[in-house]
Amino acid sequence: MSSRAAHHLRGCYPRALRATSALYMSSRFPSRCALPSTGRPVVFSQKKNWQSPRLQQFSASALHAAETKTICVPPMAESISEGVLATFNRQVGDFVEQDEEVASIETDKIDVAVNTSHSGTITKLLVNEGDTVTVGQAIVEINLEERNATSQSSSPPPQVEQASGSPEKATPRLQASIWEARSIPSQKPRKEITSVSTPTPLATPESVPNSQGPVSAFQGSRSETKVKMSRMRLRTAERLKESQNTAAFLTTFNEVDMSQVMMFRSQNKDDVLQKHGVKLGFMGPVARASALALREIPAINASIENEDTIVFRDYIDLSVAVATPKGLVTPVLRNMESRSIVEIEQGIAELGKKARDGKLTMDDLTGGSFTISNSGIWGSLFGTPIINIPQTAVLGIYGIQQRPVAIDGQVEVRPMMYTALTYDHRLVDGREAVTFLTLVKKYLENPASMLIA
Repeated sequence: MSSRAAHHLRGCYPRALRATSALYMSSRFPSRCALPSTGRPVVFSQKKNWQSPRLQQFSASALHAAETKTICVPPMAESISEGVLATFNRQVGDFVEQDEEVASIETDKIDVAVNTSHSGTITKLLVNEGDTVTVGQAIVEINLEERNATSQSSSPPPQVEQASGSPEKATPRLQASIWEARSIPSQKPRKEITSVSTPTPLATPESVPNSQGPVSAFQGSRSETKVKMSRMRLRTAERLKESQNTAAFLTTFNEVDMSQVMMFRSQNKDDVLQKHGVKLGFMGPVARASALALREIPAINASIENEDTIVFRDYIDLSVAVATPKGLVTPVLRNMESRSIVEIEQGIAELGKKARDGKLTMDDLTGGSFTISNSGIWGSLFGTPIINIPQTAVLGIYGIQQRPVAIDGQVEVRPMMYTALTYDHRLVDGREAVTFLTLVKKYLENPASMLIA
């Protein structure tokens, strides 16, 4: 064979082999190969940002390991270093924004909110509800890239670019498998709640009414429920017992004719509500009368320090006893001596709302030189309040009731209210306590006298 013939065969063989291979690939993988008129196989290109499900899962796990942050217990106060984690507001799998509250910690005095420092998805709760936690302890783990990974996993499947002159498309089976792997996000298993109908129990002879009279609907039970005391309740109990063991308790009573105060309130409550946005109640006049009386009896606004030192104050910080579902708290209204009746009402309303919403801070609860406890809102007639140590006295006011009283030798029905002052007899003498209650009575029975005091 001549050299020219041999060269011709060597040039033709690869071309024939390539054509045969293209035909074979076209029959086996029609979505990847085609044989146009040129006789050369064409491989369809795909989008470069598409990854296989396995590779995508690997990338998400790598991001999870690299972008994990922990949320710790924030500083609470100088005197508070630990608390009980009361509730988690978010659970594993929830996405949280920056500065969003994820947990609440119950301390001896206030509830502390735990906010996130970053946005991300919660991947782990490091403690349980009811556990004792300390300042700086990690309680929640979040993944900063979880939302991005989720959005990528839910992106549509890759589109195959068709070459001109080739009508073939991806096989339906391949399209379905790609769509399942890429577009279906992971979901948490849902708990199915099925209602089970139980047969109605037959009536017992005791529950069947008879002709002798109706039967009570209450069914007695011997069950018991034990609930652990909250830290706030434990702290309150500790403080109250400490007060009883420390102070020399004594209580004195008086009664006040509230006719003039009620008339003053009815004449001005609408104007006060319209101008100042606060309801005019009875705490404002009582607090104002107490402030004026404390000016004249400074020992009741004082306290004992180090067992042998008396601290007299030139200011009056009023502690207002507020009952909340978690226990009794006493937020402080400062500089009460310089406030008007309306300003006192506004301050008390703000403190009461913060107490009910659990938004009190340590600044709201620290201090206080005198306490007023209003038990009349629940219908109490009178009582003996307990001193909020290290204070020296507490004034209790109670329900207003219509009672017959002697007025200028005549019996009249007036709205009367009992007042009680519990004081520490180590510092306050009986004469001073009685004088204080008498002054409060004088100011309340003649509200105009508070304007010139």
